[in-house]
Parts: sequence; structure tokens; C-alpha cells
Amino acid sequence: MLQQKRKRRVDALVGLSLDQLAWRKFCRNPLAVSGLVVIALFSIMSIMGYIITPDHTPHCNQQYLELATLKPGSKATFVCLHNSLSDKPRPSWISTLIHGAPLPYTAVPVQSVNQEADSTVAFSMAGQRLAWANSEVVGIKHRTFMLGTDAFGRDVASMLMIGSRVSLSVGFIAIIIALVIGITLGAAAAYFGGWVDNAIMWLINVVWSIPTVLLVIAITFALGKGFWQIFVAVGLTMWVDVARVVRGEVMSLKEKEYVEAARALGYRPLRIIVRHILPNTAGAVVVIAASNFASAILLEAGLSFLGIGVQPPTPSWGMMVKENYGYLMLDSAYLALLPGAAIMLIVLAFMLVGSGLRDALDIKR
Repeated sequence: MLQQKRKRRVDALVGLSLDQLAWRKFCRNPLAVSGLVVIALFSIMSIMGYIITPDHTPHCNQQYLELATLKPGSKATFVCLHNSLSDKPRPSWISTLIHGAPLPYTAVPVQSVNQEADSTVAFSMAGQRLAWANSEVVGIKHRTFMLGTDAFGRDVASMLMIGSRVSLSVGFIAIIIALVIGITLGAAAAYFGGWVDNAIMWLINVVWSIPTVLLVIAITFALGKGFWQIFVAVGLTMWVDVARVVRGEVMSLKEKEYVEAARALGYRPLRIIVRHILPNTAGAVVVIAASNFASAILLEAGLSFLGIGVQPPTPSWGMMVKENYGYLMLDSAYLALLPGAAIMLIVLAFMLVGSGLRDALDIKR
């Protein structure tokens, strides 16, 4: 009974978390707070997805070749006609939120439209006269393209909004993979030492010696191109930083008195590492995770630009730069600059948050 009380007391004493002083110090850093606000806005945009995008179709891939490279703020008129989906029930809002929903009508862009006795008459973008019976027409819609359209007539604003989902998802899942591998190997190497430390450090040095981009490309070729493959490829190359940081932290913490007390009470190594050592490395891990999150977004954008990342028609910021960089010397340079600015903004936000967390958690200051 006395032994159990001692164990519970040790568990209560060594459980540490981000204290209120560090949080207040973080909140007094205007750059870190502004970065956090930017991350929150992009996160809300990516979660809401197709519910808030002007183009609700899957992958925002509704193309109007007649409306290619429209300037930001351009308006267009559409005649909506019945199609095979007009009489089918609409998908649920959850399905629309995740996957989007195809248009329940066929939208035809026109210059002008007029109603006659029993028909709807319009002039196409090429000046051709078109006419439909009123029974074929669902309605007339007017739409404003806030950021214009690309070379395929797709809405740029919608693609940017859904592209944030890809970038943040890659960063989030890649960091989870990197944290699981890095924390496990780093903590095991530091705590057990000996041949375990030597073997893990040999693996870390081997992976460390390979350029990150080349390693990601090699893993991508091995796993194939695709949405989920890029997550795994980026995650498998970012655990080295985490492992080195965790190893250094655990090596200093395993000599503390409370760890010696836990050993004396007969705790197993796994419990000591998980319950008593790793919680005290949370500050350093959070800082390196924020930095690696920004690196993961840059890696995904670079791979998509090279054509070995996320594949069309899934919108990605890197792929949008690749498709439109030829317009940089023309009057539609914004098609490449907008996704580039989005990449720069989200990466800068994560770097500012990481810097703010580092200063807030620095006990020496």
C-alpha cells in the first residue's frame, strides 16, 4: 500500500506542462500571435473546404475554357441547363464538405441572355446565337471571379482555398509520422545507451547525410505518386531532427533525481520514459515540430512543382505555380504569384510561431 502511494506521488510531482507564465510571454509577442492568427485562418479555410469555396465541385475542377485567364473581379453570366444530376438528391453537407459536389446542372457561359415567348435566347462568348426551350433551363446565374480564372477557366480563389487543405494536411500528417519515429528512437537511444545508442545514431547519421530533397524524391519513386504517398515520403525524412533533439533532452533528464527515484521504486523503463521523461521534453519537441511543419509545406510545394507530388486534378499550391509560371512575364503574373504568396505566408507564420515558442519556453531568459 505504501509502495503504491509513493508511486502515485511521484507521478503527480513529475507531470509538467506549458505553464501560464510561458503562455503569457508567448501572447506578448506580436509576431508570434500574428503567425498563430494566420495559421488559424488557413486551418479554418481548409476545414470548411468546399462549403465556403465559390466552386463546390470536386477538386474545384469546373472548367470553362471560354473564360480562361479572366482578370480578378471579372463577372460572368451562365445559363443553367438540366442534366443527369438535376433530378437526383443532393449529397449531404458532410459529403460536400469533404469531397465537394458536382453541379446538378450544366452551366453555359454566355455574353448576354434574353427571354422570348417559350424559349431562352443567348449569345455565346464567341458571338454565336443559342436558344433553349424554357423547360430545359434551370435558371440564369451571375458569378464574380474574385481572383480571376486560370488557363483552363477554373476559379483561382477556390483552388487556393482547397490547396491550403493539401499543404496543411501534408504538414500535419508528416509531423505526426516524424514525431512518432523521432521520439521513439531518440528516447530509446538516450535512455538505454550502449549498443542501442550506437545503432540508432548510425542510422541517424546515415539518413542525415542524404540530402532531404533527394531522399524524399527517392521515397516518392518507391511509393508512387499520389496524395497519401507524399505524406509518408515527407514524414519519413523529417524524423532525424526530432530524434536528435529528443536524444539530447533525454540524456540530460535521465540523470535527474526524480528519474532515479522512479528506478528505485521499481518502475519499468517504458513507464519511466513515457510518464516521467518525455513530458519534460515537450517544449523542445513543440519548437522543432513547428519548424518542421514549415519545412514539410515547402517540400510538398517543391515536389508538386516538379510533378512528383500531389497529382492533378487535386489542387496544390506548388502545382499551381508550375502550371502558371509561364505567365510571370505576361500581364497575368498573379496566377503564379498568388499561390507563391500563400506558401510564403503560411511558412512565415509557422516560423514566427516556432520562434515565439522557443522564447517563451526558454527558462534561462
